[in-house]
Amino acid sequence: MLRVALIGLGDVSHVHLPAIDKSADASLVAVCDIDETLRETVSGVPFYTDYHEMLAQEKLDCVHICLPHHLHYEVTKACVEHGVNVYLEKPLAHSIEEGEALVQLEEAHPEVKICLSLQNRFNYTFQKLQEMLDSGIYGKVLGVKGLVAWYRPKAYYDVKPWRGKMEYAGGGVMINQAIHTLDLMQVVAGEIETIKGSIANLLDYGIEVEDTASANIQFKNGATGLFFSTITNSANSSVELQVICEKGKFTIKDSLLMQTNEKGRKEEIAEDEKMEGQKFYYGASHEKLIHHFYSCIKENSSNYIQAKEAFTSLKMIDAIRNSSINNQTISFEN
Repeated sequence: MLRVALIGLGDVSHVHLPAIDKSADASLVAVCDIDETLRETVSGVPFYTDYHEMLAQEKLDCVHICLPHHLHYEVTKACVEHGVNVYLEKPLAHSIEEGEALVQLEEAHPEVKICLSLQNRFNYTFQKLQEMLDSGIYGKVLGVKGLVAWYRPKAYYDVKPWRGKMEYAGGGVMINQAIHTLDLMQVVAGEIETIKGSIANLLDYGIEVEDTASANIQFKNGATGLFFSTITNSANSSVELQVICEKGKFTIKDSLLMQTNEKGRKEEIAEDEKMEGQKFYYGASHEKLIHHFYSCIKENSSNYIQAKEAFTSLKMIDAIRNSSINNQTISFEN
């Protein structure tokens, strides 16, 4: 049985904790948060306010890191140097520099596993889409479109001010809400050639990070990508991922994978499992990826989402921002 701990009892921890509890391979043995008032929210295990103390006191196999972005590198580094495997919430880091340092940390410690929570890769609809594209029946990918139209009130930033500051968050809608969509786009279409992007603030929230972003992405295989994301919508609409091939058109939306037939009608191919509650738009694949990673730890497999894979989406965000600031097309280094 794997001995698991969790650092950071914020919003996303409430997705992680049930997944840990449901695992037949792991048991929660400790939690850590600087907020003492959260001590009673997780009962039956030791509560720490210092993760260094927890790492020194507990014998751990895996730590879930659910912290603000600017803490990802330093806490992951501490865990890795203690020989503890890490399940790290997205993003990889809040900056290119710390993202690169985390990749180097992974390379320097091959005995320790770092899995990134880019769980939408494990959505059934996306896995089915990949299977169909890999069959070769539909020819090469010509284009991919990723749309994220969500809503966040000003209170979202007021309650946790770090979310609105570049120093701590490393960005806004791209790094916090739409990073999964950017990740899926590059998984589908492959290596990137260039990115031309634009970021903006359409809401008067007084935050440093962008609330809206768009980009044209040119891939090395000739495919074109259109990316658009915003938190200025009136509600959290379903993310849309569309892939156009030489011999087919596929759309993932509302938890469904649909194929457009020769008559222009959409045929349902697959449907995702749905997570209960108001945040259904998160998808339900956290649990699948977490349990998969536990299996990889037990079997000493490298078949999980490694830091070096997750670095691509962070570089895409950086390229879109730099393109917007400098009003130029960015040549992408894969």
